Amino acid sequence: MDESLLRNEKEEEVSDGRLRWSTFAEEVKRLGYLAGPMVTVTLFQYLQQVVCLMMVGHLGELSLSSAAIAVSLSGVTGFSLLLGLASALDTLCGQAYGAAQYQKLGLQLHRAIFSLMLVCIPVSLLWLSMGKILSFIGQDLEISREAGKYISWMIPSLFAYAIIQSLTKFLQSQSLIFPLLLSSSTTLLVHIPLCWVFVFKSGLANLGAPLAMNLSSWFNVVTLGLYVTFSPSCRRTRAPFSGEVFQGVHEFFRLAIPSAVMICLEWWSFELLILLSGLLPNPQLETSVLSVCLTTISFLYAIPYGLGAGASTRVANELGAGKPQAARLVVFVVMILAVTETAIISSVVFGIRRILGYAFSNEKEVIDYVTSMVPLICISIIMDSLQGVLSGVARGCGWQHLGAFVNLGAFYLVGIPIAAVLGFLVHFRGRGLWIGILSGATVQTILLSLITGRTNWQNQANKARERIFEERLLMGNEFLNFFVYVSLQKKKKTKKKLQWSGLPKVDD
Repeated sequence: MDESLLRNEKEEEVSDGRLRWSTFAEEVKRLGYLAGPMVTVTLFQYLQQVVCLMMVGHLGELSLSSAAIAVSLSGVTGFSLLLGLASALDTLCGQAYGAAQYQKLGLQLHRAIFSLMLVCIPVSLLWLSMGKILSFIGQDLEISREAGKYISWMIPSLFAYAIIQSLTKFLQSQSLIFPLLLSSSTTLLVHIPLCWVFVFKSGLANLGAPLAMNLSSWFNVVTLGLYVTFSPSCRRTRAPFSGEVFQGVHEFFRLAIPSAVMICLEWWSFELLILLSGLLPNPQLETSVLSVCLTTISFLYAIPYGLGAGASTRVANELGAGKPQAARLVVFVVMILAVTETAIISSVVFGIRRILGYAFSNEKEVIDYVTSMVPLICISIIMDSLQGVLSGVARGCGWQHLGAFVNLGAFYLVGIPIAAVLGFLVHFRGRGLWIGILSGATVQTILLSLITGRTNWQNQANKARERIFEERLLMGNEFLNFFVYVSLQKKKKTKKKLQWSGLPKVDD
């Protein structure tokens, strides 16, 4: 049977409420094909920075502390921003692909790269001044100087990251995941020995790590760029660079800015948590334990992020194709997968609660503290898994503006204030800070669930089609609009002349 007939049959089945096991299993297979490799891709990209920190850590405390600060600041001020902006392609490319508007994918890719490159320029200037900024706000002078050097040397990888994320979203929207998997795994294999050589053998010491990161990132850019340029799989979606790229930049930023706000607000809230822990009594212990907790959930977040990426692609494709009930089915299936995944992962983490701390420290005080925090970590894993998938659905639908408001209210009106009260006024210290941020994540999950549950999928499909064809209609009517404008201007001038001469007015 033809694939389009199968899709129509599935749409009718879902709309009639006759969900068969075969249909459910088919959607699970589709999501698994997307989510599984994306989990690995996310982990491999995350591990590149981890490898740098691990190797720099063997050079001494100064090198490790300055590198850790530089990596944290680069994430807050640069990489999170670019990731958020590029997430607009989840909507734009995903829905265009579902509507079979293949040339628009290449056009949106060029727009994204151009737009993100523009954003990289002021971020680079900020990074060049980071050493002075850290000294100005009271950080140790030696650490500030080394951190400033480290982050300055990372600037080439910032521009590479802009291209990588754009290419990743472009390929992901077409379900071309295995090229991403191959590219990221090869890049990591190249990065490990490269980083070792530059850190320990070249004489560059800690500055060898960002240099290795630069070369590895651009290696990834070249690999993905060659695939997109020459692969037959991208033949339909490639588009030449033209003036249309610049004409639609405002359209891209209209969706990209809420996307960036949505991601950055959540990212920054966890970084703020670490900063607040440094103000507690015994800050070394509190900061160390919260860093262990944050590292654990950040590592495990790759799983729901992969599921969310799969959901984003599938929802956007189905809405772009004008199949709202199929999009609703995707949400139903991915939420079942998320609940199953989070139950398994949180149970495993709770089961190893007494040995988890040994992976990060040999200090008994730290290990015992981490053990007592594991129940809270498990709840955080549950909330992060659910909201990670729901955020993917939001990106697929184009709800980034709603996600931005949700994250603003959840973390900055609820989470951070509760964290400050419990941590400093009630004296729960690190546990209080984590309970506060967990409260924010819980509110975030509840609000996103309510928005998703009350969605009119037919309206979302209509909006997707409007978004896809809006630009074409505007460009197609450009000459007509200009002709009408000129005609109206001539009529206004004629009217003024007649009024000045005292003759009767011309009707508009």
